[in-house]
Amino acid sequence: MKTDIEIAQEAKMIHIREVAKKLDIKEDDLDYYGKYKAKFTDELWDQIKDRKDGKLVLVTAINPTPAGEGKTTTTVGLGQALGLMNKKAVIALREPSLGPCFGIKGGAAGGGYAQVVPMEDLNLHFTGDFHAITSANNLLAAMLDNHIQQGNDLGIDPNQIVWKRCLDMNDRVLRNIVVGLGRKADGVVREDHFIITVASEIMAILCLADDMKDLKERLSRIIVAYTYDGKPVTAKDINAVGSMAALLKDAIRPNMIQTLENTPAIVHGGPFANIAHGCNSVRATKTALKLADIVVTEAGFGADLGAEKFMDIKCRMANLKPDAVVLVATVRALKYNGGIPKTELAAENLDALKKGIVNLEKHIENIQKFGVPIVVTLNKFATDTEAELNYVKEFCIERGCEFSLSEVWEKGGQGGLDLAEKVIKTMETKTSNYKPLYPLEMSLKDKMETIAKEIYGADGITFDPAAAKEIARLTELGFGNLPVCMAKNQYSLSDDPTKLGRPENFTVNIRDVYVSAGAGFVVAITGTVMTMPGLPKVPAAERIDVNDDGVITGLF
Repeated sequence: MKTDIEIAQEAKMIHIREVAKKLDIKEDDLDYYGKYKAKFTDELWDQIKDRKDGKLVLVTAINPTPAGEGKTTTTVGLGQALGLMNKKAVIALREPSLGPCFGIKGGAAGGGYAQVVPMEDLNLHFTGDFHAITSANNLLAAMLDNHIQQGNDLGIDPNQIVWKRCLDMNDRVLRNIVVGLGRKADGVVREDHFIITVASEIMAILCLADDMKDLKERLSRIIVAYTYDGKPVTAKDINAVGSMAALLKDAIRPNMIQTLENTPAIVHGGPFANIAHGCNSVRATKTALKLADIVVTEAGFGADLGAEKFMDIKCRMANLKPDAVVLVATVRALKYNGGIPKTELAAENLDALKKGIVNLEKHIENIQKFGVPIVVTLNKFATDTEAELNYVKEFCIERGCEFSLSEVWEKGGQGGLDLAEKVIKTMETKTSNYKPLYPLEMSLKDKMETIAKEIYGADGITFDPAAAKEIARLTELGFGNLPVCMAKNQYSLSDDPTKLGRPENFTVNIRDVYVSAGAGFVVAITGTVMTMPGLPKVPAAERIDVNDDGVITGLF
């Protein structure tokens, strides 16, 4: 079998203007980045904003395992299948971060014959959106430190600086650093920190902003520090908003590429779901809904992270209503959740499957709490047996879900036709009664506890003293009515990544809390989740190369 990058490099791409024609987009509404990438112009939205919205389908998954689930692959394959059925469909995805590309996970363009292309461009620099976000983040950090150096008229307490620098790379040594060493002219000595770009509040703001006006208003509300007497200092206070917005002028506009089968794909924004809200941009999703009859989007990691935040943060803020959810799993991943090591997953093991399927069961229950109908799909592997596939099928049907086998990795759109039919049938026969999990009037502590109990299955939550103190401060400052963005490991429903399946009798510990005032949510950090990941012992970067002809190899 060819590798993903070999398949992508053999793709017969068409000029992006031809892809755009499938959505009735005129050439004047595109700004080209070469032949196969383009950004939408601001004028396009003005032309389509009054159209009726299409249907919105969210693709999510069980908790990720080393066995692989294929959420993005399913998203792309479903979009391709809808195209084969002559449906006016578009895929709305996030942009990949360089961190995972060079770390463990690899790229985020799908896989096999269900990919978006040009794959190398997307996984590396793409149209420069992440570079713009990184620059805007670090400009704000530089202006903050410069204000302190130049007299500190605002009375900023250097020990209460909360704005961190960022880099779109896994680099653990930058988590905790000291800046300002050297001469007096080199700045004020203080502890500082780096986060990965996808965890930056500016990434979240870009993905939630409706337009430039909204973007600037959100940027102005960013809290960067507190004064000696405890008052918040914002980006507006240090006069950084205009220059940050200038850096983000093009990055705020959605990008369009294509799948291997030339289906339109809108790719924009990329917050992680384990440390941020895990969804592509509101602007991209709303544009897609005006351009197509069916929009297939995804949210990061398992449904306990990306889907919960999609429902409770993105849909609530953007007034979106999902019409169906596709929940992705594999027999191999379910057996892994049942305690079988990765090396033994190819053998039939119904006992392990029955033990591990409780993870899928919990995610089904969670999605049902939001009132949205579900289609469960299994990414089929050659080692799956009929007995295993039938067991999962009956399990899902008993719980009121449509069920489909997906073979999009091997067969592209053809392998997703049954899934596409089930999705269409679900939207035609079942009504979405979408509702968020909790009301905004609920206290911050109660929101966190509701998510922990209802979505993770925890008995309750505990708070480190510093987290409890910060919750009290944020509530006093007027942020108590914001939704909560839980930062949690992706591998387990609990805050302990070693607890697979459906953990019971556990509590979730909140060790840190901060407000993303511009994005409009409060972040609660649980367990040992890191906002600046590190590289593994053998990073994927060691396998990536480019030959004398400029052809990239090793990217996956």
